[in-house]
Parts: sequence; structure tokens; C-alpha cells
Amino acid sequence: MNGAESLIRTAIAAGVEVCFANPGTTEMPIVAALDAVEGLRPILGLFEGVCTGAADGYGRMAEKPAMTLLHLGPGFANGIANLHNARRARSPIVNLIGDQATWHVVADAPLTSDIVSLARPVSGWVQSVRNAASLAGATAQAIAAAGRAPGQVATLIIPSDCQWDAAERHADPIESTALPTVSSDAIKRAAESIRKGKKVALFLGGTALRARGLKVAARIAAKSGCHLVCETFPARLERGAGMPVLDRLPYFPEQAIEMLKAFDTIVIAGAKKPVAFFGYPNFPSQLIPEGVDTAILAEPTDDVPAALEALASEIGAPVSVAAPSNVSRPERPVGKLNAMTAGAAIAATMPEGAIVMDEAATTGLPFLAASAAAPPHTYLSLTGGAIGQGLPCATGAAVACPDRRVIAYQADGSGMYTIQSLWTQARESLNVTTVLCNNHSYRILQVELARAGVDEPGRKARSLTDLSDPNIEWTSLARGLGVPAVRVETAEALTQELERSLATPGPTLIEMIL
Repeated sequence: MNGAESLIRTAIAAGVEVCFANPGTTEMPIVAALDAVEGLRPILGLFEGVCTGAADGYGRMAEKPAMTLLHLGPGFANGIANLHNARRARSPIVNLIGDQATWHVVADAPLTSDIVSLARPVSGWVQSVRNAASLAGATAQAIAAAGRAPGQVATLIIPSDCQWDAAERHADPIESTALPTVSSDAIKRAAESIRKGKKVALFLGGTALRARGLKVAARIAAKSGCHLVCETFPARLERGAGMPVLDRLPYFPEQAIEMLKAFDTIVIAGAKKPVAFFGYPNFPSQLIPEGVDTAILAEPTDDVPAALEALASEIGAPVSVAAPSNVSRPERPVGKLNAMTAGAAIAATMPEGAIVMDEAATTGLPFLAASAAAPPHTYLSLTGGAIGQGLPCATGAAVACPDRRVIAYQADGSGMYTIQSLWTQARESLNVTTVLCNNHSYRILQVELARAGVDEPGRKARSLTDLSDPNIEWTSLARGLGVPAVRVETAEALTQELERSLATPGPTLIEMIL
């Protein structure tokens, strides 16, 4: 057995099932070990950002780590943007990064770099292996670190000689530590705030937005009359019939402040205090207005559902609340394609158990209102703001949940960042329906220009927000990557193609001309 084989055996023993890979020369012993040891599924991504984004989607849905296999510092750097998103989502991921042989580092070969410095900003745990004998133990530590609830990115740097040198055995799994329990003082403080408040918001994020947390939040709201609000970009939100309806905090700061100033009390569970995405003139960074009583019930890294249950008990909430379970879909839209009709078409056709990965940007918002009482489904969003997450995240979610249909609701500009995901979807026959919003522009940048007071952008500014001249031929690109594709220009055509795609195994792309 060599070091690479001890790594694979350790990963399998710890329950790791998938490795999203884009390997190079320094990872060849690990590639060979995947054949030597059965039990770990390798999935090729044609760009490292696809691998890291797919590991994010997999981790969100499987609630256990996937691995990535990346080539030295430059390969890892190509995947950093989606690891930034994964860090914000608190997704469990183990990055395996090959490095130069220990004795070759001093030669400063062209691909040599400071991988540790690249890894630290997006990783909660980083370690570099020094010999083959320690590789199995380090792998077990990395998996345990990534799986420490609610999840984090763990990065293991492995020189090539540590992969090919002899090793004695694999390492046994390391049991992850339990989530911190919220103190009784925090629970009593939150309960007192709810009792005293005249208009209270329960601001939810992280694991509070899974089914267990939401059902408890509904009990708290039934007792106290508090308003349920969730963070702007949740990593995973359970929605639809049977789940309480939440208001999502708006993206733009003036709208968020306007929403939050209506409350005199805000209790936060599983989220950070909300801040503006960017600094704008004459707007504060913190979105909760001064004077609003703010109580922190639970941090994102705490056992948030348990804290909500303790709060429900403290205020005497009912043991259960009958949430409306009747499915109510919007009528099938007709006429022109726009944000409203596109959102309605998806909500009208999506099957029960669908997973919706939303990177539709300016087009996506109406879908949330249209699907509030749709069949139960899971909603994923762009947690860290680094675009190019949608298609890879949908890919990983489909690997994690092969029996569920994934809908990638995707903007055209951000889709071009990681379009290679379509090839992986085709190769793996993944059940992903991509609904591509083609407005031939970076529309959000046009909005931001207007917000900055530029009502009439000049030629150069327009050129940096416009995606025409030439128009991107999405259907041709998708077909070239092995995914059947169709272009639609009316709401009726979109609904028809959604019904066809959602009933057909494998990936499809539907290009909407907006």
C-alpha cells in the first residue's frame, strides 16, 4: 500500500463517497489509487471552479463532505471563488491538493507556489503532509474537520512523494465533536425580548432554515405573533406547502433597512447580524437600525434547532402548529417572457422534492413569491456573492440526490463563468434542468450604475455591462457540451418545455430570451 491508497481507504472508511476532480501530474498516484481501491466515485470537472462548486452543492444536500482533487496552487486558485461561497454556506468540503515532491520544492519549478497562503482565506482547517506515513491520519483529521457541524472547508496539501511512498495502513474515522449548546442565559434573554417587544422579528439563517428549525420557528410565531424573516442568501431553505412562509431580507440596503425599521425587537437565530453587501454613500454597514433591541439566540455554529426548541419551551409555545399543507400553484403564465412569467412557469411545473439552485440574479426574485405554496422543495442560493456558483452547485446537488430533480435557475452572465458544468452533467447523466435567463447583459451592473447616479452610461461603460455583439449562442454551447437545449421566447413555450424536461431523465437547458 502506498500513501495514496491509504488516503482513499481512509476516506471510504469515513463515509466519503464522491471526489470532484481536475487532477494533474502531482496527483497521479491518487488517480491510480482510485482504481486500486473500490468505493469512491470520481467525477471529472473541466474547470476547478466546477469541482469546488459541485462539492459545495453536494455538501449542502448530502450534509457530509465530498472531496475535491486539485492540481497545485494554480489549480486550487481556479477553484477559490466557489470555495469562498462554500465557506459562507458552511458546506463540508475536503480539498486534496497535490504539491511538488518534498525534495523538489527548493528547485522552485514553474508550478511551485505558496499553497497554504492561498488556502487559509477560504478554509477553516489547513494542513500540509510531510511523509506518506502521516497521510492517512491527516486525511482522517481533514474529513472530521470538514464534517464538524454545521460544516467547513478543510484543505489537505499532499506532496507527490507522500502519495507514492509506502504506507502501512489506513486510519480509522475520527468522530466529530457535537455542536455547542446555547446557554440558558441566551435563551432567557431572547424570550424576554420577545415578551417585551411590541413588534418582533425572528431573523433566521443557517440550519434554522431546515425543516426542523422552521417547524419550531412556526411554533414560536404562533405563540408570540413574531414575524419570520430569513437571511438574503440562504445556503439551504426548505420551502413550499407544509413549511411556514418567511420574508427574505432584501438585497439592497435601503430596502432592507426599511423592512427592519418596522420592528422594535429582532431575535437572531443561526445568522450573523445583517450587513449591506457593499458600502454605499450615506448608508450604514449595519442594517438593523439603531435603537432596535437585538438579541442573539444562537450563532450559525451553534446547535440552532435545539436553541429554537428551548426558546419555544421557554415562552410556552404550542407543541405543534398545523401549517397549511395544500399545494397552490400559480396559473400557467401566458404571453411575454419576463421575471414574473418565468418565475410563475417554474412554480407551476416544478415537481415535489425539487431542488432549486437560484443564480438568476435580477430575474429570480418573483419565483420566491410564486412558489411559496408550491409542492415541498429545497431552495439554494448564492451565499458568498461570487458569481459562477449556480451551475456547479446544481451539479453537486444532483449527485447528492439522484432521485430528485434539480432546477438551475441561471443568469447568462454568471453562467459563462462555469459553463463547463454542463459537460459534467451530461457525462454523469444528472437530472438537472437549467433555465437560462438570457437578457444579453450583466443586468445587475446596469442597476448598480443607475444607483451610482449614472443614468446615461457612456460607450465604454455600456460595453462593460453588455453581453451582445456577438450574442452568446447558449443552445449551441449546451449541445456542444452534450446537453440537449432549446430556446423559448414566450411563457407558453417555457411552460411546455419545462414539463417535457422535468419528466425526462438527464440534463436539459432551456434558454429564455428576455
